[in-house]
Amino acid sequence: MPKSFNLALVAGEFHRDRVTRMVDEARHVAAANALMVIEEVWVPGSMEKPLALKRMLQRPDIDAAVALGVIEQGETSHGIVMAHAVLNAIIALQLELMKPIGVGILGPEISPQQMDARVIPYSRSAVLAVRHMLGYHGLESISTDSSG
Repeated sequence: MPKSFNLALVAGEFHRDRVTRMVDEARHVAAANALMVIEEVWVPGSMEKPLALKRMLQRPDIDAAVALGVIEQGETSHGIVMAHAVLNAIIALQLELMKPIGVGILGPEISPQQMDARVIPYSRSAVLAVRHMLGYHGLESISTDSSG
């Protein structure tokens, strides 16, 4: 059996119904892949995710984190600018703290009509990326089954 790791989830309040589905999927995929979700934090939006991630990843008992949420398409380029800032901050945190962060953030130019089809795959991919980066390279053994 592979080593178990402790995982934190950071979820954004925007589109809470969809993000709740993402959190549920992340929990299922984590459990199937020797990842124990020991902390879950909800923040107002994506701009608040880097600070919440840093606070959690500074804890010695948390090995990795997953950021989940939505940056939807707007009428201006605000979402694009915000997505760049958030992703740059997340990458910097990984390098600073040497702990992986899976990114399951839909957008930045996603329409509401595109969201539902992407909620589960983005969440699953974010968790599996973290699991891989934690050193578990037996990809054929990673379970993508979310049924429990």
